Amino acid sequence: QIQLVESGGGSVQAGGSLRLSCVVSGYGYRRYCMGWFRQAPGKEREGVATINSNNGRTVYAGSVEGRFTISQDNPKNTLYLQMNNLEPEDTSMYYCAAAATISWGTCKITDSVYNYWGQGTQVTVSS
Repeated sequence: QIQLVESGGGSVQAGGSLRLSCVVSGYGYRRYCMGWFRQAPGKEREGVATINSNNGRTVYAGSVEGRFTISQDNPKNTLYLQMNNLEPEDTSMYYCAAAATISWGTCKITDSVYNYWGQGTQVTVSS
């Protein structure tokens, strides 16, 4: 069982930047797909970006590609999401998620694949 704790959310103006962090504990011997997802009020949860912890391969949603960067710091057991040029449409609760994997391919950006979730951190972007 692993635990995920997000931080770094806040309120910014459009065009600003934020970096979200997710500290991961209880890794054990397994390798993981890691991802960031978001959910705005009244909307379905959507994938933002994923990374394969085995090799760093990434996948991005089209709406954030070129603006967001997912990365990992394995010695610190921390997952990051650098968000630049934020837009009001990025306003959401952001969640860190993980799923054990033996794959060396890209990780799916579908939330049903992930079975470990953090509590979320709120990001609010004003125009």
